[in-house]
Amino acid sequence: MAENTYIKTGRPEFDSLYPRIRSFLEKDTLDVVVDGKKIRGYRTPDTPSIWIRDYSDMMRGFKYFEPDLKSTVEHFAETQADSGRIFDYFTTCPEKLPSERENWTKYVRVPVEADVEFRFVKAAFLAWQATGDDGWIRQLLPKMEKALTYILTHPWRWDENTGLVKRAYTIDTWDFAYTAGAHDWLQFQITDDTFWGIMHGDNSGYHEAFRILAFLLGRFGESDGAGIWAGRAEALKAAMNRVCWNGKFYTHFVKLTPVDIPGVDESAQLSLSNPMDINRGAASHDMAVSILEEYIEREERTGVFAGWFSMDPPFPDGIFGDEILKKGAYCNGGIMPLVGGELARAAFEHGFEALGVDILRQYHDMIAATGETYLWYFPDGTPSTVETSTSPEAEPTDGWGSSAMLYACMEGLAGVEDRLTQFRKARISPRWLAAGVAEAEVQVGYDCSGSTLGYNIHYRGDHILIDVRASGADIRFHVLLPENAAAAGVTRDNKEVDSRNVLIKNSPYVDFDVEVAEEASIRVRLQERNHG
Repeated sequence: MAENTYIKTGRPEFDSLYPRIRSFLEKDTLDVVVDGKKIRGYRTPDTPSIWIRDYSDMMRGFKYFEPDLKSTVEHFAETQADSGRIFDYFTTCPEKLPSERENWTKYVRVPVEADVEFRFVKAAFLAWQATGDDGWIRQLLPKMEKALTYILTHPWRWDENTGLVKRAYTIDTWDFAYTAGAHDWLQFQITDDTFWGIMHGDNSGYHEAFRILAFLLGRFGESDGAGIWAGRAEALKAAMNRVCWNGKFYTHFVKLTPVDIPGVDESAQLSLSNPMDINRGAASHDMAVSILEEYIEREERTGVFAGWFSMDPPFPDGIFGDEILKKGAYCNGGIMPLVGGELARAAFEHGFEALGVDILRQYHDMIAATGETYLWYFPDGTPSTVETSTSPEAEPTDGWGSSAMLYACMEGLAGVEDRLTQFRKARISPRWLAAGVAEAEVQVGYDCSGSTLGYNIHYRGDHILIDVRASGADIRFHVLLPENAAAAGVTRDNKEVDSRNVLIKNSPYVDFDVEVAEEASIRVRLQERNHG
């Protein structure tokens, strides 16, 4: 069968990225049977379990080729508690060998986790986009709304005073809490002694999830509910930006329970959810620019091999209950492709295109040299090992970070974003000029539904030619132009279309809308940009 998704530029660092990452993801599948029903999931290499947090992020990579995007989402929905709570993960495989040998079906919700429900909503939305199955998502809407209502009402999840989602004091989105030495290992439980606070990444995730629910309710005629959830999304974003923003980036943890950790200033800690906050729509453009500049400055200052910090500066060694959690290890300052991919995606969107290209090139060089990819690396570039992590994440097929890199490549550099389902509404934002690529052919498709959207782009000095292929699509174009150029006009099949020159930071773009039934030929005429 012909490949539905590909990039052709003649440059291996871009052309080979999708097939390489697909090969990693294909090694991360996990097929289980529960109550006689087959469930197709994806896992991170450290555990034979299907976690909704990993799965929902990894969907941004495997949605292009995986035929079954529904069964895992359905199972999380079917096992939802009456309260609305969603499990973190399920498995039918022994996890803690050799002590655990039973192949029973096991379900776990880590109590300190506050981010699970938004990830469930996002996974359902991505599956709907690829399949186009309106009936399926409509049946899930009550489950999605129930999950988000749980977050707004449960005393472990919601802080009335700030109007924000709260959690125990963890390292960003990770699942063990600080106890000031009161617990003898990693603490996953809520207790009377829990230190509470606000973690920005939870709130950007729920901002996005509230917007998703509002969009879906509106699409299916429930305008009152759509208005309520849209209002909640805006209120959450406003509160998050008021409470968590420190003027440069989002403070790692805003404490509700007073606690001082010697040597730790949470407002100085740049934690891994910052670029995700950008991509989820919580940060303004100016805030995004500030975050990106902070990452650039810290990479230069610290001398790490890549500035994809999980946490900078990290916590003191071992204070979360495990001696392995040293500075520079795992989520305590390890370097994560997961962060790099999110950072690149944000960079492409906010006028740092060269940074996005550099990240993708560096990641390509890493995986091309070894044929391996890891969840995290030490700051000197040494990959994690079984001995240096709290769980054996040393297997070299990490799908969480690799799918984030693919997300940056497909939606950021190639610039193909689905804005509805099956590319019926889409944005095409080719940024190949930032990579020094003059000609490119791109096609993005969902194998589960056979839907595709593609384009060829040619840069020709005084004009840009774009030939688009679609099956009935409304497309917003957002085309990166040469550095000192502006669009003098845009034609579609030799007919003039309305267009607008825009500047994203210092990067010139032209925006225009085109409806494509099957094919369209677009010409962007260029002229020198007036810098006044």
